[in-house]
Amino acid sequence: MVDRSMELVPAILHVDMDAFFASVELLDHPELAGRPVIVGGTGGRGVVASCTYEARRYGVRSAMPMFRARELCPNAVFLDGRHARYGEVSTQLHEMFLSVTPLVEPIGLDEAFLDVTGSRRLLGSPLEIARTLRDRIAAELSLRCSVGVGRSKLIAKLASEAAKPTVSPEAVEVGPGVRVVEPGDELDFLHALPIEALWGVGPATAKRLHGLGVKTVGDIARVGEAVLVRQLGRSHGAHLAALAMGHDPSPVVAGREAKSIGHEQTFARDVTEIGELRAKLVAMSDAVAEVLAREGLAGRTVTLKVRFGDFTTLTRSHTLDLPLDAGAAIAAVAEALLEAVDLVAGVRLLGVSLSGLGPANAARQLSFGFEEAERAERGAALQISWEEVARALAAIRTRFGKRAVGPVSTLDERAAPEWWGPSSGD
Repeated sequence: MVDRSMELVPAILHVDMDAFFASVELLDHPELAGRPVIVGGTGGRGVVASCTYEARRYGVRSAMPMFRARELCPNAVFLDGRHARYGEVSTQLHEMFLSVTPLVEPIGLDEAFLDVTGSRRLLGSPLEIARTLRDRIAAELSLRCSVGVGRSKLIAKLASEAAKPTVSPEAVEVGPGVRVVEPGDELDFLHALPIEALWGVGPATAKRLHGLGVKTVGDIARVGEAVLVRQLGRSHGAHLAALAMGHDPSPVVAGREAKSIGHEQTFARDVTEIGELRAKLVAMSDAVAEVLAREGLAGRTVTLKVRFGDFTTLTRSHTLDLPLDAGAAIAAVAEALLEAVDLVAGVRLLGVSLSGLGPANAARQLSFGFEEAERAERGAALQISWEEVARALAAIRTRFGKRAVGPVSTLDERAAPEWWGPSSGD
């Protein structure tokens, strides 16, 4: 077969790890190879973060409630997630990406877009680059990935999906691993896919389009923009019409920074005690501070997220003049926000995040004329007094591990299985 991938301009790769969290667990527990393994929050209200393809044969999927996964696959091995471990492997993975091209746009821990247009003279055709990178990941990290290659991020993303293994109740079929969509073949590839493959087609949009008899991306293209705009609104309708014709001009944005860093926990029971929730906030704020120290960042806006037992969710935010990176300061502001929340209904999920991020060593104009609530003032004051402590904590954790030191009030939390986070939102 003739390799026509040199004709792709731009040449974009989408690299997506196969069952990443579960695969990392198998690296550390090789005795589990070939067994259904499910990773996530193993409590009664946990969700599936990742699972091996052996578990997928039983219908288990990411984001599924853990209780449902246990019903479908009771003989699986259930493991609590270890975000720090996955972060370590992800760092190695992204270093490999950067060895291929400086134009890398990370999408979470386990996937990224790579623009290899300028790498072809040195490394070969995009197909050759994709195969070599996939082989390196397998040889050096003992992990599998799927790579899509195309002229746009949309096509590359969908091509990587087509390169993945396929699962049926009877067997797991190995996928091609690398899928190239060559110039001129984009519409044939795209139009055969179900409408759910397109970015922006969620359950509500899919239901509305199905009502029109629209099942495939080709059907969207045939319906036309005018009908889509009438049904979905001008912006959404025009967006889907363009994608259905393969129009995605968005470039690979190298070094895209996280907009926020946060941590959240779903509880096994609804919590109403303010003291218990404060302790959780201290633990979460400490975890956020740990990531900030590792990334050399600080932020100005603290956001509290509360989900009640009836699944209603609220967020409360406060922005300070002084950038924060000390866990005690973040916790003080989060606690001030929590005090304004009525907890009678019981809290199912609690989270804290920091946004408005920038370099931690940026020049600061200190202001003491805050008009905010007393506890928010205390957060700024704690930031000033805790800066040296925060640096010392970061140094200790770098040398001896994340569990080496932490707030006394979080001792029980730190011994418990990790919840999902910290996470960087885009």
